[in-house]
Amino acid sequence: MQPHRIVVLALNPVIGYDLAIPPMVFNSARDPDGSRLYDVRICGLDEGPLRTNAGYSILPDDGPEALREADSVIVPGTQLEGPRHDGVLPDELARALETVPSHARFMSICTGAFVLAATGMLDDRPATTHWAHVETFRALYPRVKLDETVLFVDDGDVSTSAGLSAGVDLCLHVVRSDHGSEVANRAARYCVVPPWREGGQSQFIERHVPDGDATSTAPTRAWALQRLAEPLDLASMAAHAHMSVRTFSRKFRAETGMSPGAWLTQQRIDHARHLLETTDLSVDEVAAAAGLGTAASLRQHLRSSIGVSPLAYRRTFRAPADRAG
Repeated sequence: MQPHRIVVLALNPVIGYDLAIPPMVFNSARDPDGSRLYDVRICGLDEGPLRTNAGYSILPDDGPEALREADSVIVPGTQLEGPRHDGVLPDELARALETVPSHARFMSICTGAFVLAATGMLDDRPATTHWAHVETFRALYPRVKLDETVLFVDDGDVSTSAGLSAGVDLCLHVVRSDHGSEVANRAARYCVVPPWREGGQSQFIERHVPDGDATSTAPTRAWALQRLAEPLDLASMAAHAHMSVRTFSRKFRAETGMSPGAWLTQQRIDHARHLLETTDLSVDEVAAAAGLGTAASLRQHLRSSIGVSPLAYRRTFRAPADRAG
């Protein structure tokens, strides 16, 4: 079977970080024999060098003719004037996109969503982009159902991600959708990134971070992290912080972007994953040590958060030397 052809369309000036994500993630996706599952090409609108926003230029291997053979097209973030400021596509870009096969799916990273929106393909569809640019986006493309609070949106043949590192989440989601969790988790492991952040997880939208004084929930968070195996609840955390439950919940969400219960569950899942990777504890023992109760509860939480069972996670992420023992 031929690898799925992905063409990354770099538009001058391109966001360098965004551009590096698709080849790194998709080239790390391999079958059990080690063969690549994707053929990733980077192209520009011509064969000259492309400026990045990071003080260097790149020279893509391909020109726009690569788009004619694309199974997927990814548009990284760009500062291209037409889509970013005027809501229109330059003629050269419009002609290039017309050559993309009808079966191809489209993806964008960060402000690449402006390019997809300028084509009209996002009209009346859900999408996202970097939270810092939502006002401009909405003004230029009012028909798009923009949700700036999520990491990525998968709408079938068109997917969009939020800013910068959210592109990693979208690319891993695509690998997982195409080839399953095991392949995606191996790719994530190689790239040294979290294997799964749910697309609906909030972007890290800029918010005021309170000072670490007596009114902060930070000391209580540190206290809770040392007691994950114990029965912790909202009331006990609020009591430790010397706050009412209502005040504690409000301050906690303001500081972390999460409710105390959701935060505590996430810390327990993260600790369970650490124990699965680094110890020989049974699944029941890991569940108890992480404060998740039973093996059945741990299995449910892991499947909901990253799509795999505890034993499958251990097989995938345990260090080779430990597995050999």
